Amino acid sequence: MANIEYEIVEKIGVLSENAKGWRKEVNLISWNGRAAKYDIRDWAPEHEKMGKGVTLSEEEWQELKKLL
Repeated sequence: MANIEYEIVEKIGVLSENAKGWRKEVNLISWNGRAAKYDIRDWAPEHEKMGKGVTLSEEEWQELKKLL
């Protein structure tokens, strides 16, 4: 599997946390050195592991906010 590099540019918030300490978070993340995008996914306590998630462009993020 390819090595994925990421940088959490801005921590926006935590939606939930399970009994093992994994948290569903909303963050602004730069993936592989690209422009940062909004991201919703599960993270291990120290951000050393991640689950599957959804990544949104600025336009998609704004549209989601309108829908909610």
